[in-house]
Amino acid sequence: MQEFSKKLVKRAGDKLLSQFKEEKRLLSVRKGSKEVVTRYDKEMDEFLIKEIEKKYPRHSLLTEESGLNDKGSDYLWIIDSLDGSGNFANGNPLFSICIALLHKGEIIMGLTYAPAIDEFYFARKGRGAYLNEKKIEVSEVDRLKRSYIAFCDGFEKDKRKLSKKLSKIFENVIDLRKIGSAGVETGWVASGRMDGFVMFQGDPWDIASGVIITEEAGGKVTDFDGKFWQNRRGDFLFSNGRIHESLRKIV
Repeated sequence: MQEFSKKLVKRAGDKLLSQFKEEKRLLSVRKGSKEVVTRYDKEMDEFLIKEIEKKYPRHSLLTEESGLNDKGSDYLWIIDSLDGSGNFANGNPLFSICIALLHKGEIIMGLTYAPAIDEFYFARKGRGAYLNEKKIEVSEVDRLKRSYIAFCDGFEKDKRKLSKKLSKIFENVIDLRKIGSAGVETGWVASGRMDGFVMFQGDPWDIASGVIITEEAGGKVTDFDGKFWQNRRGDFLFSNGRIHESLRKIV
């Protein structure tokens, strides 16, 4: 299962990379700033579903493009075939493919591959987190004032509420940054490049792989109330653990 998943996400990444910056008119749908869709989102979704169903026909799947296919299995694959579609469409290399595998509701494996920057994050429950086969750990920053924080506004519709929270965060950290791909952002928290990541109204496929990768790297993931991640849309906070409560109190 592990080797199959690694080879699959690499194949998908190579397919995306072969088309990156190659097509001039890439955007096929733009309903709003959070609803950018390229034909590659759909093509990769179909490819990943086909390959998983071929190998594990009884497993359930939840993907951004196709929704939930519940087959009553103890196993559930959660997939974002192209996380950071806007970046991809605009020629920005910070996009990724995110896959998580759950067993009886618990995340047991996560894979995030950012092919344009050649970064492959992988974690299995109880076995640590890795970037390009090298073990990674979260940062040791223990004061919010010394931290770098990433954020994604997700599907938060209340811009005034969002602006107030972001302003408070910005006042209390070194810098606040938006990368544009939750897969990359959570990977950077896990590898110590960022100290925290705030996700407003994120969907499971946005962050499921990042949850286990961050936790296996020694970090912490909760919702804004301090409760553990659940397979639903919500507000979530990723951190190195040391600044978690200080950041949570602000958001």
